[in-house]
Amino acid sequence: MASVEQLRRREGVNLVQLEADIASVRPGSSLASIALPDYVEHTEGVTRVGALSAEAVIRDYESAAKEIEAMGTELIDAAQKCEALTAQVHDAIAFMRETAAGYREEGRKIFKRIEECALFTEDVRKTCEQVKRRMTEVSVGPSSDDELDQDSELPGIAAKVTMSEVK
Repeated sequence: MASVEQLRRREGVNLVQLEADIASVRPGSSLASIALPDYVEHTEGVTRVGALSAEAVIRDYESAAKEIEAMGTELIDAAQKCEALTAQVHDAIAFMRETAAGYREEGRKIFKRIEECALFTEDVRKTCEQVKRRMTEVSVGPSSDDELDQDSELPGIAAKVTMSEVK
């Protein structure tokens, strides 16, 4: 800022020379040769220094605006990646739920089967006890299978087994 103030305070500033210096650095000689953004245009009658200063400022703003838009594009890309990742997470959660449901169903089947085996084993144990009891009664009491069938009603497999099959 000090150099601008010094420029204003100097009495021998030649604006014509300044415009010539700027024009020599800048390609093209007319204001029309410089492409400006659509949303601005030079005001008629503006000096070359004013026009060039305005152009420099608008180019800085336009550059910053394009960078902001680029950040927006990057943000959109990041959001799309996030959405894709979220979809994958939802798929993984659904798979886990299906797997857990499958495990529960398998556990239920095994649970039921074990209980059925336990009931069957208990039935076999009772049948064996009844068959043993019948065998001891046969050795002490009557010897005919028909007589044994009439004496007791046996549950489960014992009802289907005859003494001749046991011997």
